[in-house]
Amino acid sequence: MSLLTIKNLHVSVADNEILKGVDLEINDNEIHALMGPNGNGKSTLLAAIMGDPRYKITKGTITFNDQDLLTMKVDERSRAGIFLGMQYPAEVPGVTNSDFLRAAINARRDKPQPLFTFIREMEKTISDLQMKSDLAHRFLNEGFSGGEKKRNEIVQMKLLKPSLAMLDEIDSGLDVDALQIVADAINKMRETQPMSLMIISHYARFYDLLKPTKIHVILDGRIVMDGDATLISKIDSDGYDWISEQYGVEIRKAKTTRMVYRLGTCAMSEKAKYHDN
Repeated sequence: MSLLTIKNLHVSVADNEILKGVDLEINDNEIHALMGPNGNGKSTLLAAIMGDPRYKITKGTITFNDQDLLTMKVDERSRAGIFLGMQYPAEVPGVTNSDFLRAAINARRDKPQPLFTFIREMEKTISDLQMKSDLAHRFLNEGFSGGEKKRNEIVQMKLLKPSLAMLDEIDSGLDVDALQIVADAINKMRETQPMSLMIISHYARFYDLLKPTKIHVILDGRIVMDGDATLISKIDSDGYDWISEQYGVEIRKAKTTRMVYRLGTCAMSEKAKYHDN
């Protein structure tokens, strides 16, 4: 069954067209890898799905569980079961992890989750990610290392239990041990509940741990090639120039722009960060 369907999606940022006609279908419990050089539209695609208002959809459709996603606000998309693990998790002073997560969880429920149930689940999840036991009482990502911020995104994902999780370079900043911990947590979660994944990464090692079912290469705002795990190995060894030459598509040079995330949903938080398209 199709979980997410994207047809002829065109997206612009500040009058600059980034996505130029993306078609993509994700079914239940699939893992899709989005590959391509920085600046060619991977993060833009995830932001458009999540509903970041700075990304203007000029053409095309996105449906999620047969709902028109483009008519839904960011918080509605999150409550519908979409999660975005951010490339640059924000620091939010004054808001503890436990308060943030309990509010996000209860926003998805008809009745609030019992406090002791929440505490047990959060303590177990923190232990699974091998993070410090005081995580629940620390302000959201404040004073965290880069690797701690990324693992905290997975803590959020495991507690929110989305049906579609989008992970934007969640592996960057992780050392070898932390990379294994994160991958193990994701794989164990998928063993106990259906969850589809869209993953952006530049590292074959992370893909090897998660074993994507489908690979998509994005160049100049279009998906120009699909494949299986063998495509990851070839790109890891040969890069993207051969794909650019084969399909006659120019590789767009990355541009770094300043992005501001606002605390308003469990998907977005307030912080200025640098982020490529």
